[in-house]
Amino acid sequence: MKVNVQAVNFTVDRKLVDFVQERLDRLEKYYDKIVSSEVFLKVEKTSDKENKSVEIKIIVPGDDFLVKNQCKTFEEAVALSAESLERLLVKRKEKIRDHI
Repeated sequence: MKVNVQAVNFTVDRKLVDFVQERLDRLEKYYDKIVSSEVFLKVEKTSDKENKSVEIKIIVPGDDFLVKNQCKTFEEAVALSAESLERLLVKRKEKIRDHI
C-alpha cells in the first residue's frame, strides 16, 4: 500500500515514517482493496502535553475513511488511529459481504 506521510510544523525522521508504514501495512490483512493512505502529523502549539496530532485518511474503492487522534507521542496516536481503522475496515468488509 502506498503511504504518503506529511509533517506539519516539524521535520519527520525516518524511524517515525517506517513505524507509520509498518502499522498501516497491517491494515491490508483486514481489507485487501486499500488503494492508498495519507498521514498528516502535526505538532499543535499548545501548553497541553498531548500536542501530537495524527490524521489518517484511507482510500478504498467507493469510500474514504478519516481518523483523527491526539496523544502525547506520534507512535501512540498512530497506533490508536490504526486500531480505529481496523474496526472500520472490518465493518466495511462485513457490509460488502452481506450484500453479495
